[in-house]
Amino acid sequence: GAQIKIGDGCTINSSFWSNLMGLYSRTVIIARCAGATIEIGDHVGISGAAIYARKGIHIGSHTAIGANAKILDNDFHPVDRDQRIRLLENRKSGESDLIPSKPIWIGKDCWIGCNSIILKGTVQGDGCVVGAGAVVCGTFEANSVIAGNPAKAIKRLDTKEP
Repeated sequence: GAQIKIGDGCTINSSFWSNLMGLYSRTVIIARCAGATIEIGDHVGISGAAIYARKGIHIGSHTAIGANAKILDNDFHPVDRDQRIRLLENRKSGESDLIPSKPIWIGKDCWIGCNSIILKGTVQGDGCVVGAGAVVCGTFEANSVIAGNPAKAIKRLDTKEP
């Protein structure tokens, strides 16, 4: 019941030699639960990234996802101790409602820097740039430069033609 859609002209690198930054692992794209969707637009480039959805992840066209980036719409485990124990004891029951999850939206023409992490509920407008190693959570206007841990919008890109 999950769905993955990959647009035309996408490049997905998994080989160590396919990106000079050096990839830690192959690209992994997983839509885990019934109803989960991953939509990757046209001409998106991905290098050694992990993209994992329990709800939904949208990546707009012409977006570049740098080496070893992680895009995760869930926490993988409950934060609450008792719920975590319950999930571990009943692993096969599929109590996915215990795992906090929120869809991610990444606009078109974005650049996600190497080793960055995009967390659940993140919304990035078109043209955003995420700095290397940033840990991103929240809503960001179009054309924002986002950096740090926790990541913040540190400036806006000039969108006027020269």
